Amino acid sequence: MTTTPPFGRALCAMITPFTESGALDLDGAQRLAAHLIDEGCDGLVLSGTTGESPTTTDAEKSALVRAVREAVGPTTPLLTGVGTADTHHSVQLTAQAADSGATGILLTAPYYSRPPQPAVAAHLREVADASELPVMLYDIPARTGTRIEPDTLLTLADHPRVLAVKDCSYDFLAAQKLISRTDLAYYAGCDEHNLALYAVGGTGYVSTVSNIAARQVRSVLDLFEAGDTSAAAKAQQRLIPLTESMMSSGLPGTVTAKALLTELGLPSGRVRAPLLPADAHTTADLRAAYEELRGALSPS
Repeated sequence: MTTTPPFGRALCAMITPFTESGALDLDGAQRLAAHLIDEGCDGLVLSGTTGESPTTTDAEKSALVRAVREAVGPTTPLLTGVGTADTHHSVQLTAQAADSGATGILLTAPYYSRPPQPAVAAHLREVADASELPVMLYDIPARTGTRIEPDTLLTLADHPRVLAVKDCSYDFLAAQKLISRTDLAYYAGCDEHNLALYAVGGTGYVSTVSNIAARQVRSVLDLFEAGDTSAAAKAQQRLIPLTESMMSSGLPGTVTAKALLTELGLPSGRVRAPLLPADAHTTADLRAAYEELRGALSPS
């Protein structure tokens, strides 16, 4: 099991701020990134699911990495998504990530074409070979349509640059087996699993909820690490209403995170089509869940 987190333990899957006209908001991205690091994030993951990677251009992805790197300094872990449906395109994005100042890449299985596992492994290996950047594999079959099967992960675990997995498979048994049999650093990719995965040997999380409550999300692992497992469980439980509102409301976490960030006066902007912004009722429910969390942490 990995004892030294390759990218830190507490990572935020950062939204991508846009201006009111829909352009990339690099100033907003820098301010939000600095805020998230100040709030306790060890590092940031850009251009992932929460970062609306399907609707940002290659040039925008590069500019985002460069701007955020400038804001957070040279040592902060900074990953960027390079997963596409096209192996050649993912290789190009990996080279671009290296040139832009990324610490590592986030790599999904190729989507839509639903390749069999030997093709999935070949795709992931070719992209990992494309640069010296370390790789976090991203297993999220609900979005890609293709699982990175446990046996495939086992074959990739010996690759010198494949260091980590962001796990959104909802296969907790497989995650435990891979943690026990490999040196892969396992990161929870679903906020409801942060504590559970950490407790069985996981490395940390890549959290969407951290866009809104970075300190509270981090506190769960800090308490567990300090040996206060009861307090860690209670901290995780306090996050349930906000996590459920953001991640199980029928809307993508991008939509709910941006609605709340706007409510809180932090850089956000609208989502890009085909996504639509949260309506007023949903936004009010999200704000209520956030205020409930704040209330639970306030002295009585």
